[in-house]
Amino acid sequence: MMLKLKVPEMSCGHCASTIEKAVKSIDPAARVVIDLGSSTVAVNSTAEESAIREVIKSAGYDNQKLAA
Repeated sequence: MMLKLKVPEMSCGHCASTIEKAVKSIDPAARVVIDLGSSTVAVNSTAEESAIREVIKSAGYDNQKLAA
């Protein structure tokens, strides 16, 4: 499943690393593509969308789903 999220508070490499680690904590095989310029995260994962969004929120980053 490919999920695209807008993460407004993500502004630096540390933020990106934190989000990637959070996603990989629930799916180590997940593919995470981060674009700091547009504050977006694309996740290709077998994990449920709700679990991905919740783990990112738990890491401290609000997120909104974008149209695929």
